[in-house]
Amino acid sequence: MAFLNIARDGAILTVTMNQPETRNALTGNTAVDEFVQLCDDVRKDASVKVVILTASGPIFSSGGNVKDMQRFFDDALTPDMIREEYRQGIQRIPKALYQLDVPVICAINGPAIGAGLDLTCMCDIRIASETATFAESFVRVGIVPGDGGAWLLPRAVGMARAAEMAFTGEAISAAQALAWGLVSRVVAPEQLQAEALALAAKIAANPGVVMRMTKRLLREGEHSSLESLLEMSAGYQALAHKTADHREAVTAFVEKRKPQFA
Repeated sequence: MAFLNIARDGAILTVTMNQPETRNALTGNTAVDEFVQLCDDVRKDASVKVVILTASGPIFSSGGNVKDMQRFFDDALTPDMIREEYRQGIQRIPKALYQLDVPVICAINGPAIGAGLDLTCMCDIRIASETATFAESFVRVGIVPGDGGAWLLPRAVGMARAAEMAFTGEAISAAQALAWGLVSRVVAPEQLQAEALALAAKIAANPGVVMRMTKRLLREGEHSSLESLLEMSAGYQALAHKTADHREAVTAFVEKRKPQFA
């Protein structure tokens, strides 16, 4: 059975992790390959304007499959081999998903644990159900964040709070996640999907090309100097001014009507 269930409604792609029997674990299955393929397909399809990532069952994602980790006890599996497995395995998800130019909304239906929490941090906007909890729990099973969590989480909640979560491994509630800025809103479980779709519709109403450029600027701004970002912004703006969507937006403004974007 496929790990991801993909449904499309116009310019909106809803992607559902669909292995509740494994608590939507991200390892020991085809999750990595499917996420990478999804991002590759979306990158090539300019008609996709926004992606919603969510999960089936009561758990968003338990992260790595802890039972599967018993195989690392085998002395034949050397540290070098394990390191390469991470490089060619779960680390491909942040490289694909975090770098995706299309806006991604994460609709978190339940606990997001370990790599499951880090997965939410790879998305642009996080909406949580009241039943969601969040834990950077690697330390509790004697390992480190191997999927980029040490880079992702501080950018979502700040270094001090990320350190508290990573050093204790304790879970925080959806309300605490909202107070810390990890999520932008918390809703009743039955409202989660509708809330995510409504937000996705607002995003999808805007021009797709400049949306992708805008997200790229936000991503580059996390590690670029102001000077470098300004230079990149000037280049993107030159491209944006020549798009049909920009012409339509300005014309509609002058004519006092609603623009019609492709």
